[in-house]
Amino acid sequence: QVQLVESGGGLVQAGGSLRLSCTASESTFSLRGIGWYRQRPGKQRELVALISSAGNINYADTVKGRFTVSRDNAENTVYLQMNSLKPEDTAVYYCYAYTTTTHWGQGTQVTVSV
Repeated sequence: QVQLVESGGGLVQAGGSLRLSCTASESTFSLRGIGWYRQRPGKQRELVALISSAGNINYADTVKGRFTVSRDNAENTVYLQMNSLKPEDTAVYYCYAYTTTTHWGQGTQVTVSV
């Protein structure tokens, strides 16, 4: 079981920025993919951004141009840089990784005030 530990959530005003971090318990080289999902109030969990082992990146349309996902393999860490935050970005953000199974972090709250 891969352990994923997130940090970096918090409260920010609209237009501001936050950076989330997720450190994995094993090398990110061993993961087929790693990235971020979020669950907004009253909504289902949704993909935010994902990096495959080949380095391919997928973003949700709602965050393209504002969020950037990156990976530091030496630190077994994936980051989510979130800029130009909007109130509708308010959600619990979950780190996600997959090998032959899926693995989830505990989630970190991001709240964007108007």
